[in-house]
Amino acid sequence: MKSITIKGSKRESVGKKATKALRNADMVPCVIYGGDEPISFTAHELIFKDLVYTPDAHTVVIDLGDAKINAILQDIQFHPVTDRILHIDFYQIFDDKEVTIEIPVRTTGTSRGVRSGGVLRIVTRKLRIKALPANLPDFIEVDITNMRIGNKMYVTAIKSDDYKVMHTDNTVICQIRTSRTAIADIEEEEAEEAAEATGAEASEEAAEA
Repeated sequence: MKSITIKGSKRESVGKKATKALRNADMVPCVIYGGDEPISFTAHELIFKDLVYTPDAHTVVIDLGDAKINAILQDIQFHPVTDRILHIDFYQIFDDKEVTIEIPVRTTGTSRGVRSGGVLRIVTRKLRIKALPANLPDFIEVDITNMRIGNKMYVTAIKSDDYKVMHTDNTVICQIRTSRTAIADIEEEEAEEAAEATGAEASEEAAEA
């Protein structure tokens, strides 16, 4: 998985006045959990744009000058009106310990159902998985080529030895929904398949005769 480096400074004062002063200076107060003890630090708001405002998942290297800590984004708080970042929680990760994180889903191929006029609907855009940091994928790819109208793809289709999917087996990733324009195409496709089957049966009977 791709990694982003965040340069920050440790916080000595964590009171309300100090926090307000930091935010007025466009700095974001942050905390790293998961280690021996929580670590408070700050970094400029602009530094987080490639981490927060993206559909991609990343691990993070937090550079505090005297230490570099590997982590993942755990929680983020936004201002309810301005959408500015108010606070970020990180979780420290270790090479030998599994971590749980949400990974984006990407589809590949063009399904038979879409070619017949159906509509692809992505139900679950991110999947929560558990894995060692070295096995975390940048994204989870699902092939929809063979999906027809009415078909659903469940998480059981993307199981891997590298990670564990933290969803129930009946969780739907995507589905092909019907549309008005698809009805005639479905009937035509069914007729073609029936004709092919009839032709095959006729050929077999002629061969036997």
